[in-house]
Amino acid sequence: MITSNTGTGAVDPAVREELARLRDSIDNIDAAVVHMLAERFKCTQQVGLLKARHQLPPADPAREARQIDRLRTLAESAKLDPAFAEKFLNFIIAEVIHHHERIAEDNGAGPRPAAG
Repeated sequence: MITSNTGTGAVDPAVREELARLRDSIDNIDAAVVHMLAERFKCTQQVGLLKARHQLPPADPAREARQIDRLRTLAESAKLDPAFAEKFLNFIIAEVIHHHERIAEDNGAGPRPAAG
């Protein structure tokens, strides 16, 4: 861990200890987020396979809009910036659609335009 010391004196050991404790918590949360995203993508891969088998389009704009609204509401109640939550979900949705397109191509369906 690299610690920046912008002050002119030594950092109080209690401050260093608290900083390390907080950073350890952040590291644990980051690990949990990565594992949760991996589980989410396992589920969306199954959705992609189902869509490919039934020749459904990779994107579902109505579902995506509902999910964005839902996430914005969750973010507000969690005191998280809803705009940030929306950007984060849009990034995930774009990646999921990309995966679904690739699954469709791999299953001989080829890319299909979004419904709607």
